[in-house]
Amino acid sequence: MISKKMRAMINSSSAIRAMFEEGKRMTALLGEDKVFDFSLGNPNIAPPPKVAEAIAKEVATDDAVFLHGYMSNAGYDDVRERIAAKLNADFGTGYRKEGVIMTVGAAGGLNVVLKALLDEGDEVIVLTPYFGEYRCYVSNFGGVLKEVATDADLMPDPDAIERAIGERTRAVIINTPNNPTGAVYGEKELRALAAALTRASARIGAPVYLISDEPYRELVYGGAVQPYVASFYPDTLTCYSYSKSLSLAGERIGYIAISPSARDYDDLCSACSVATRILGFVNAPSLMQRVVADCLDVKPDVEFYDRNRKAFQQVLDDAGLQYIEPRGAFYLFIKAPDGDEAKFCDAAKALGILIVPSSSFGVNGYARAAYCVSHDKIVRSKQAFAALAAQYK
Repeated sequence: MISKKMRAMINSSSAIRAMFEEGKRMTALLGEDKVFDFSLGNPNIAPPPKVAEAIAKEVATDDAVFLHGYMSNAGYDDVRERIAAKLNADFGTGYRKEGVIMTVGAAGGLNVVLKALLDEGDEVIVLTPYFGEYRCYVSNFGGVLKEVATDADLMPDPDAIERAIGERTRAVIINTPNNPTGAVYGEKELRALAAALTRASARIGAPVYLISDEPYRELVYGGAVQPYVASFYPDTLTCYSYSKSLSLAGERIGYIAISPSARDYDDLCSACSVATRILGFVNAPSLMQRVVADCLDVKPDVEFYDRNRKAFQQVLDDAGLQYIEPRGAFYLFIKAPDGDEAKFCDAAKALGILIVPSSSFGVNGYARAAYCVSHDKIVRSKQAFAALAAQYK
């Protein structure tokens, strides 16, 4: 018999993954040309050539034991040093090797951080709409998820966040550029958030850590700029992934960067390193640690995603469907014409369109579509979206 907690998680399993599996089933049944799967943020673009070159270079090394064996739980020392140096050069920070923990993607990093921070019953604040897996990650360690709505522009509401912080609040998770909306938090918003967290930390007599989930950090469009979150608040732990920037989603490689100004810095570094081991990760994938260290100057193909973004927006405009215009990441948040996102997604599915209801992200009335797919798929979906919109006219 499985645990009650696990049974509840199965019953509320990720709608994103469920839709992805349904897409595979439908494609096998109906054919690739009749299914338009926009469910999963799985980049449909090859990794940059430098990645293949780095893999070839690393596997050709004479020291196979070194390449494929264990290392410190936090990762290879030289890889962590190079990542810290890169962050310092790019953002004027003061990271040290000890504060960089190599992780199994940003998701693994988030779980490591939450394991390090939470006691049973501690609270973690998330901003709606938010990546739905945060619910599971917080629950994994006995934490309590506390939702706070963003403002009308999908920006953090510092007053609402400050009011929500209590004696048991240990952290606030933010995600910018945002999944699912594509919102980008600017300098003004981040400074206001930092001020609110500083006041709240003083009020409760303990640090409220800011966990910045940043897999889309480089993916911004139309002149938008994503400031470096940790520059504004000293008690920040950054969780980064190369899944999107280098199209390495399945390789599961990322890092935690602990701000050197964070309170309890030494304890945080030790706790995250130990959590990596006791959660069963042991260490991040050895080969991919070395590969990403060789690719720190490689930029993602933002133009690929921007071209898709514009094409998808045109498809929706032609169909007469409303959406939130994204400034970053690679998702469109489409408004359900009658406000019923479940009905809207079911109607879309009947036409071969797979999108995810916004209830998975803590809000109602929308559906998320991932445009990190082939450009051709977006163009071919035009008639299906037109037929979907026609049902609401």
